[in-house]
Amino acid sequence: MHLNPYGTDAVNLAADLANRPPATAEELAERCVAAGLVLERPVVPEDLSRTLAVIVAWERVVDAVGERERAELVNRMLADATAHPRLTDHAGDGWHLHYRDDRQSLGAMLAALISVGTALHLAGRGMHRLRRCAVTECVTIFADTSRTGRRRYCSQLCANRDAVRRHRAVNRPPREPSAQPLPG
Repeated sequence: MHLNPYGTDAVNLAADLANRPPATAEELAERCVAAGLVLERPVVPEDLSRTLAVIVAWERVVDAVGERERAELVNRMLADATAHPRLTDHAGDGWHLHYRDDRQSLGAMLAALISVGTALHLAGRGMHRLRRCAVTECVTIFADTSRTGRRRYCSQLCANRDAVRRHRAVNRPPREPSAQPLPG
C-alpha cells in the first residue's frame, strides 16, 4: 500500500505525528511504515528534525482562524516541499503518482506528502475539515472525513464526555440561596 495523497492518509499521518510526536528516527520510521509508506532509504536524525518542523507548520494550518489564512499557510508548505508530479513504480507493485522527487529523504518526502495531502483534503472536502477536538481540555487534531462534514470530536469518548457535561449542566438542580447575615 502506498500513502495516497489524494485521500486522507497523509492528513491522518500528520495528525498522528502531531498528536504523538515521535521521539526518535526509528520511531518515525516505524510509524510511517505502519501507515503504509514505503521507505526507500535509511531514516536518520535529520529526517526526524525536518518532520517535526513540518508538523509545527502543519499545526499552524490546523489552528488558522479563517480559510484565507489556512490557504496561505498550506501554500507556503507546498512551495517549500513539492517538486514536479511524476509517475513511479519504485516499489515494483504498480504505477502511482508522487508529488515529489524520487529517492528523497524521509523528512523531505513527508513534507511533500503532508502539504499536498492537506491541500487536496481541504480543497476536496472543505476548508473547515481539519481541526482540534471541541472538548476544551482535549487538544487532539483530526481530519474530518465524515459524510456531512460536521464532526466536532476526535473520538467517541470525547463526544460522550461532552454530551454528559452538557446534560449535567442542563439538569443541574437550582442552587439554594446562600444565607445572608442579618444586618447588625
